[in-house]
This record gives sequence, C-alpha cells and structure tokens, in this order.
Amino acid sequence: MRIAAVGRGFPRHYYDQESLLAALRTYWGARYFNLDRLEQLHRNALVGGRHLALPLAAYPSLAGFGAANDAWIEVGLEVGERAVRDALDRAGLAPAEIGSLLFTTVTGVATPSLDARLANRLALRSDLRRLPLFGLGCVAGAAGLARAADLLRAWPEEAALLLSVELCSLTLQREDLSIPNLIASGLFGDGAAAVVLLGERHPAAARAPGPRIVASRSVFYPDTEEVMGWEVSERGFRVVLSADVPKVVREHLREDVDAFLGDLGLDRGRIASWVAHPGGPKVLEALEAALEIPREALALTWRSLGEVGNLSSASVLLVLGDTMAERRPLAGSLGVLLALGPGFCSELVLLEW
Repeated sequence: MRIAAVGRGFPRHYYDQESLLAALRTYWGARYFNLDRLEQLHRNALVGGRHLALPLAAYPSLAGFGAANDAWIEVGLEVGERAVRDALDRAGLAPAEIGSLLFTTVTGVATPSLDARLANRLALRSDLRRLPLFGLGCVAGAAGLARAADLLRAWPEEAALLLSVELCSLTLQREDLSIPNLIASGLFGDGAAAVVLLGERHPAAARAPGPRIVASRSVFYPDTEEVMGWEVSERGFRVVLSADVPKVVREHLREDVDAFLGDLGLDRGRIASWVAHPGGPKVLEALEAALEIPREALALTWRSLGEVGNLSSASVLLVLGDTMAERRPLAGSLGVLLALGPGFCSELVLLEW
C-alpha cells in the first residue's frame, strides 16, 4: 500500500492566540479570579494561532449541544469536502475511483455520518465501502491509515480514502473553569485532512509520491480510561485530559516502538524520519525523551502545533503531508508515523519512503 496524496481543508476564520486569549479573558473575566493563570496556560501551549469553525463573535450565542452540533455538520461538510477534493486533485484521481472511505472524528455526531452526506456532493460511487469511526480521538489519524492499509490488502487493485474532520472549538465548554478545559481552550484548533492510499496492484501505485505502508501496530494500555476522553452531558463534550499523558508516554512508548520494530527485524537506529501527532509541548518533550531523538526530528510536528494547534486526528495527517512536500526522506529509508489517544492507546505505522 502506498500513500498517493494528502489534502487539507480549514475554516476561513483564523485568529492569532492573542486575539483568542483576549476574547476568553473578556468572557471569563467576571467568573474566573485568576486570569493570569489562563494566560499562562495559553502561552505554555506554544500555539501561535488557530482556525475556528465560526467567527469568534458567534460562539457565545451557541445555545447548547444541539446548536454546536448543527454547526459541526454544516462546517464539517465544507472543510471535509475541501480536504477530499484537494487530496484527489493531488493524486490525480476522480471521486468515483475510490473503493473505500474511512471517516474519523471525535468532535461531533451525525447519522447519516459526514462521509454519507458527502457522497452526493462528491459523486462517490454507490458501492463505496464506508467505515465511519468515532471515539479514537487524536490517535485516529494514524489508526485510520493503518485500517485503510488493512482494507487495501483485501482489495489491492483499489484506492482508499481516509478523511478526518475535527472542529474542536465547537466542543469548548464555556461554563467549565476546570484546568483541563482551560488548557483545551488554548491548545485545540479546527480543520480537516484527507489521505488517498493505493493498493499494491493499483495502476498508479508505482508512481505514487508518498511512502509505502509496511506494517502497523495498535497498543492498548489497560486501566487508563480516565487519562483522556470526553464526559458527555446535555451540554455536549466535556474534555477529560489528565496530567499523566506525558508520564504514560515516557513509561511505555520506547518499549512499544522497540517491540514493534524488533518483530520486523529492525531497531530505532534504522528509522530515518518520525511523523508524530502534535499533542502539546509536554507530550512532545516526553516523546523525544522516550525515543531518544533530537528536537529537529520533530521540527514539522512542532511547527504544526505552533501554526494551527492540535487538530486531534487530523494533525498527524497534516504533518505527514508537510513531510511529503517539504522534508521528504531519502528514497528507501524507513520512517515511523505515530499518535496517541483515548483508551489510552497508541498507533504505530512503519513507512518506507
């Protein structure tokens, strides 16, 4: 299986972090006594700006989960279609050439799911195999690539599409003054990413510009359900974000990566490139320490965090696209794409460039 292209789609509203912080200070000023703490949390996130699904002034008027989810459907279709068309154009494929479509999100719900709602807008074929995924969170970009590769092992002559749509701003709980929610208000952004993958017998596979997916591994950490996720109520999604995330990374990731590579007759010394999800500064520092790699190895991941924030499952796909476009590793070299998310779990994907 080979990656042919990565596309992206962002809402048209972009705000620098100072503008977002000023709006939150105004909104929370009457209720939150420690606004300096809010500013510190935002600055510690190292995010310079973010795309938002709606104009900044529209958020206070969102009345409950239903209104926020309606906005998620409307904007999600727009940015999702944009990302898919971008990916297909880059791959030189028509929508009708896609045999399988995997859709992932953790920031809204819809039945029919967004992938079904995109079928008519994109003129997708009627026998398309659809697999909508919800609940994997930040790990879903990497997991979606792995599952798409699994499908292409069964249909090696076909093309598959992975679409991630994450509109994190629509999940922000404006009445929640907990530290996790304050951190989320400064870290997460909005956007979509799409990846076209080709089976090994697809006519265009040999000339696809992206890496080949060699193998993947899923790792689940028992009794870690409270590390990351949502608490769901009539108000919508309330973030669960434990300070233990970097600890889990430091304690487990090296062993997991070494075991994955070891089973393939490899070690970390053979890995020339790393494509990682930008979970936040402390998570990235823990990842660098666990894998014993320098800051430069994750330069594109750090840049993505600074430019658009953490986009949950879409982020690692955006970093993959940046790697293909700007820092493509040497032909034949090996790379690892990885992400972590609710469960708590990790997903590892071995790439050959």
